[in-house]
Amino acid sequence: MDTYHTPLDLVRRRPSEGPVACARPDRLAVAARWFQEHFSGETLYAVKANPSPWVIDGLYAAGIRFFDVASLPEIALVSERCPGATLAFLHPVKSREAIRRAYFDYGVRIFALDCEDELAKIVAETQGARDLTLIIRLAVSNAGAVMALAGKFGASAFDAPELIRKARANAEELGVSFHVGSQCMDPMAYRAAMMEASRLIVRAGVTVDIVDVGGGFPSIYPGLTPPPMISYVNAIEEAFEEMMVLENADLWCEPGRALVAEACSVLTRVELRKGDALYLNDGAYGCLFDAAHAKWPFPMRVWREDGEVRIDGPEGSPFRLFGPTCDSIDSMPGPYDLPSDVREGDWIEIGMLGAYGTAMVTPFNGFGAVETAAVRDFPWPSLYDAKPEHEPAAASSVVAFPRAKRRKTRMRRR
Repeated sequence: MDTYHTPLDLVRRRPSEGPVACARPDRLAVAARWFQEHFSGETLYAVKANPSPWVIDGLYAAGIRFFDVASLPEIALVSERCPGATLAFLHPVKSREAIRRAYFDYGVRIFALDCEDELAKIVAETQGARDLTLIIRLAVSNAGAVMALAGKFGASAFDAPELIRKARANAEELGVSFHVGSQCMDPMAYRAAMMEASRLIVRAGVTVDIVDVGGGFPSIYPGLTPPPMISYVNAIEEAFEEMMVLENADLWCEPGRALVAEACSVLTRVELRKGDALYLNDGAYGCLFDAAHAKWPFPMRVWREDGEVRIDGPEGSPFRLFGPTCDSIDSMPGPYDLPSDVREGDWIEIGMLGAYGTAMVTPFNGFGAVETAAVRDFPWPSLYDAKPEHEPAAASSVVAFPRAKRRKTRMRRR
């Protein structure tokens, strides 16, 4: 992967027909170190957020050894690149072949489920294995999230206690998990979900070895500045101390966006301008899926060969964006505030696309090829090394719970 000082150097020296992903491996390492230093339990990377080889390699080099995988291709990818890594198959619904091959071909022992039929599949396809770690996915509120993920997965409060009991009989280790929704803006949402999980464990009347608080950890986007990340860790760890689980139970989290969002931006070229409409070489079927379909706000800046094009005024001019395909839904109505003189040949850099950017690309209509190059700059706010104005001076570097980290090697319960 070629490396440039800034995207401007890339624009000047390496013209490209398609979009270019600007990788920032150093931001990947910063986020990985932060979670390992501040979160007392296991940090699992949610591979779906960005399965690029440079991301997997970078996280592994930074010390991440635990990966949340959702398919056989993700299992194969991590297995090939990360010797000794632990894989957790945390998709609640899996094919029988995927379960069987994960267990027998790749040595996966951790499986998620949210219903009794899935439990029966796991038991059958692992031939009644007695070394399983089973994680029960619970349905919880997504009220604190920008993008709700409730409704598709999760055992209800009515069904969960019996499912927990039945899974306990088939598990060497048993855990509960949930997802509070993507880009969670309220740290207390984790506490509420953990207290609900604790009540369900009590109703089940069995011991639980693992609490997995899932993903949902946020990043900073225009108009979406969450509380300091340490607030999330503190809320989770305080709630964990109150849960009705084994004294030496393990605590897990599954950040995806929070680990990789800052690590990549995308350069997309303006192919045509029609008034306030800009036609780009990337769009809804490419790296800009979330901009089009989730109306997600992203920071943007404009480059041409003679430098960055600055907004000429306090707010810039409003533009609509269209992708390269001939499909009319390949559009991003915005409005996006950009320099008023944006023109054909300019490159728009769209930041914070390390999560759900290149991972969402399709080859529809013959498009979808994305080059990748590394850059060294980082012009946007970070949750890891830039304090929000309301954060106390020491909050970003002091952990509120300074007790020793929980064991990284779990004691087996017999």
